Amino acid sequence: MNPLIRQHRYAFGVTLRRLFAQPFSSLANILVITLALAIPLLGAAALMSLRPVASHLAADPEMTVFMKVDATSAETDAVADRIRRDHAGEIEDLRTVRRDRALADLKANPAYAQALAVLPDNPLPDAIVVTLKGEDLAKRSEKLAAIWKTWTKVDLVQVDSAWVQRLEAILRFARAALLFLAVVVAVAVLAAVFNTVRMQALAQREEIGVARLVGATESFVRRPFLYLGAVSCAAAALAAIGLVAVVLDPLNAALADLARSYGTEFALRLPQWEWLAAFVVGVALLGALSARWSVTRNTRF
Repeated sequence: MNPLIRQHRYAFGVTLRRLFAQPFSSLANILVITLALAIPLLGAAALMSLRPVASHLAADPEMTVFMKVDATSAETDAVADRIRRDHAGEIEDLRTVRRDRALADLKANPAYAQALAVLPDNPLPDAIVVTLKGEDLAKRSEKLAAIWKTWTKVDLVQVDSAWVQRLEAILRFARAALLFLAVVVAVAVLAAVFNTVRMQALAQREEIGVARLVGATESFVRRPFLYLGAVSCAAAALAAIGLVAVVLDPLNAALADLARSYGTEFALRLPQWEWLAAFVVGVALLGALSARWSVTRNTRF
């Protein structure tokens, strides 16, 4: 067997023995890291689940293209067909509101009926209501409005940007908050592993001293501690995934009624397995990094 593989195998075995030698301390440390990791993981699940349904809330991302008053129905239909043809990939829905229908709807409202009754002609234009889909709606809606305004017989393009900017601001805030939370959790994990490895190094002080006297290298001495940090954090990451998976069931039950009130189906789901695998590996590497830092500082004796 390759000597390097044999050394890693020995270090891994030493790590497991040390973990099982102090089961209560090991479980308590893993539990603390698990709870810390579960919070950003739950936030990531919520954010990733929200993104596909954000555009299907009650406040749909709409733009209204107002035609000139003298535009005919054929010219309005031509503009609507051009929008469908040129921007098919960006449009969720498109409908045309005829000027006569718009006037009838206003007259049905008592607040406007008396004022409209004295008008000799219909002052309202035809309108084309376009529902967008996808992401980055604010910038895209402004770009589309600038294009459509230049078309023949188009008088005005109104962008319902207030809710778009509000929605994207909420998502940006959620991403920033999640990033900040991830940084805080990373620091907490570093501190927990650093302290655990420090306690282990001090407890193994005599053993490390004897190993150095018989010729053990620094890598040989430190390797079990690196495995200790990596194994503890990997176990905590897996436990955090399991904990979040369990917590999502009651959360989804509570969210079901709220989602139905918006006319949609929404449920929180864990990210895809590739993302979760990267999460476990990243946390394990973070634990190994913290362990190396700790053992370097606390085995200089």
